[in-house]
Amino acid sequence: MGRIAARVRTERERRRWTLAQLADASGVSQAMISRIERGESSPTAVVLGKLSAAFQLSVASLLALAEGAEGTEGTEGTEGTEGSDDDTDRGAGVRRRAEAAEWRDPGTGYRRRQITGPAFPAEIAEIVLPAGARVPYPAAAFAFVRQVVWVLDGRLTFHDGDTVHDLEPGDTIELGAPADRVFTNTTEADCRYAVVLTRDTRP
Repeated sequence: MGRIAARVRTERERRRWTLAQLADASGVSQAMISRIERGESSPTAVVLGKLSAAFQLSVASLLALAEGAEGTEGTEGTEGTEGSDDDTDRGAGVRRRAEAAEWRDPGTGYRRRQITGPAFPAEIAEIVLPAGARVPYPAAAFAFVRQVVWVLDGRLTFHDGDTVHDLEPGDTIELGAPADRVFTNTTEADCRYAVVLTRDTRP
């Protein structure tokens, strides 16, 4: 929780925003943002979606940056994914499952495990959506990204704007223009899926 708190504050201060300005941009109350930045409250997936949208970052990017890995400073929502020469010169590395950062939504039990590091040109995350969980994200959270959702286990009911898709293991959906979206598990078993995204140059 401390890393997320520090990252939210860093992203806000980098933009020279006050708490009130971030509250206006995100729709999250100033009091809640203050508690998050002080490490007194753990943000839910919905709140993270609103904050990442205000920063023009994906949720995956915000969580990856919260890991505090080298090379993440200076990443803005309108920049591309191309790494520096230092990034491309790094050798292949093994990340053990126990080493991968995992974030748990205190509201729904939704779990997100970051698969790739911040230097990799695509962001890949593994999600476990518990039975009965529903996680909505605003359209702005999908700006500046190209994204694919790949269902691995269970069943995912995916609301893409006004369209609803029932996805089973092996099904994928490539997301188009930004829209309000909801990830829902209406079954009695966990749903596990992967999210693969790359930065785009425009929303």
